[in-house]
Amino acid sequence: MRVTAGLFKGRPLVENKYEHIRPTADMVKQALFNKLAFQISDAVVLDLFCGTGALGIEAISRGAKEVVFVDKDFRSVALTKENLRKLGINAEVYKGDCINALKLFKAQNKIFDIIILDPPYKSNLYEICVDEICKLGLLKKDGLIVCEMNKEDNFEFKNFQIVDEKRYGIKKLCYLQHFDK
Repeated sequence: MRVTAGLFKGRPLVENKYEHIRPTADMVKQALFNKLAFQISDAVVLDLFCGTGALGIEAISRGAKEVVFVDKDFRSVALTKENLRKLGINAEVYKGDCINALKLFKAQNKIFDIIILDPPYKSNLYEICVDEICKLGLLKKDGLIVCEMNKEDNFEFKNFQIVDEKRYGIKKLCYLQHFDK
């Protein structure tokens, strides 16, 4: 696992030794951020279900102004903090439940340009998180939510439309934006 482009290009990340944490493959990570090339510069990004922190770190490497990392698993939080430390990056990392974290961000008046969702596959957390993000107003009007999911998964996202979808082996990336009102 490594950073694929930008300021930290080629820098290795801490090896993930936990089976339940499934980092995004470099090819998928590169495709995701190539797609976001024009939106990532100076963006405020939320890496929800951050795992190793690789996606958020890639965002920082490619010019994001700020990235906030969230995961409820203490091992994921430890890996993320170790990767940030290794690269000399100062960023907020929260250990906790996704919904509680979203409510905290609302209380802090945070609004994100890009939100990356990569919850455990076969969970109902995609729809729950997208609904909560909308309800709390955490995404800018022209912002994007990117969901990394199993290619077989299909969800209905209230108030959002899928503006693009790409498949990579057993995974797919869905890009969501608010419906035009």
